[in-house]
Amino acid sequence: MKRLLALLFCLYIPLGWTEDSIVINGETATEIEWESLMPPSYIVTLEDMYSNPDYIDLDDYSDKAQRMFDEMMQTLASAPVVEDMDGRMVSIPGFVVPLEGVGDVVDRFFLVPYFGACIHVPPPPSNQIIDVHYEPGTRVESLYDAVLISGRLTTEVYSHEMGTAGYRLEAFRIQPYELPDPPPPE
Repeated sequence: MKRLLALLFCLYIPLGWTEDSIVINGETATEIEWESLMPPSYIVTLEDMYSNPDYIDLDDYSDKAQRMFDEMMQTLASAPVVEDMDGRMVSIPGFVVPLEGVGDVVDRFFLVPYFGACIHVPPPPSNQIIDVHYEPGTRVESLYDAVLISGRLTTEVYSHEMGTAGYRLEAFRIQPYELPDPPPPE
């Protein structure tokens, strides 16, 4: 029995698996934050766009409102990606927006950083939407539940009526994600 445990321990160490990491095909899938998918210069562009004082007194049904909305949608759909993320093995938490599948099993979906993204207008910028492909498909029991997706990330644009994704993720693993507890009040 001791030899079996020693052998298992020796096999366990080289795989690099810990509670905090996921190893897929010999590569560690590093958990990333959504902000790492946005170039720093684009964050400033978003802040400027959403703080535009022209939006405050705008009549929703005016031609000017429609033009500004169209410009905003174009800006969101053409958000720049972080090229260094291309080809990386990652894990990222998010929420599922089903796109393709049969019944309650989906094999293609958008992964988004917050619940309700792509359902409400406007959708997040394209660098905050990931087009996920998962060959065997997964059951979606509740869109309210966060998931952790692990797989190979590429910079590939995909447009759908729900939004435009700036990234694609070939998923190898999908698991429930526990949102971190909020910090205690000061």
